[in-house]
Amino acid sequence: MEIEKIKSVIEAILFSAGRKVTTRELMISLEISRDDLENIIYLMQEDYKKPNRGIEIIKVEDGFQLCTKKELYENIYPILDKRTKPNLSSAALETLAIIAYNDKITRAEIEAIRGVSADACIYKLLEFGLIQEAGKSDLPGKPMTYITTDEFLRMFGYTSLNDLPRLPKYRLDENQQIVIDEIIDDDVVNEAPEPEREENNK
Repeated sequence: MEIEKIKSVIEAILFSAGRKVTTRELMISLEISRDDLENIIYLMQEDYKKPNRGIEIIKVEDGFQLCTKKELYENIYPILDKRTKPNLSSAALETLAIIAYNDKITRAEIEAIRGVSADACIYKLLEFGLIQEAGKSDLPGKPMTYITTDEFLRMFGYTSLNDLPRLPKYRLDENQQIVIDEIIDDDVVNEAPEPEREENNK
């Protein structure tokens, strides 16, 4: 199959699917190798960068999705959705960041970090499809755990969670308070704290 034909098939598949299509799915459909597929999609991505194009192909984890360009959001949103434009509060963004940096975290662990109830924020993030339930923990009481979704990656422009910004380094002052400081002696650098997880009482 000629490259231009493959491009048109890829575009048709991604447009029709309306979701992330995995690399494996595309390889099977097109009967081409991973390297050939990724090279062709790269060419398509470069073509979509032209100012007269309103769409783009983004990589999401192990697949690709056809999306409108982020800079055109304000033009598209009033046409497709008449609801009030969703906004995330600082509390919801804080909760989302905690979940993104802590895989399969429970509500209690989120609240231990934030120091306040996280019920409302978790509900809102679930409603927006930015997080999802990831099964029950082995901790006592079997609490539900949460992870971010592909929609989170797409909305914030990440290919995977590995693209998240590194957490800042920190040190403790004389009052044992965390002080953010990117330029400090490596000998006293600690990784940003994670929630303490209870031991599984078996």
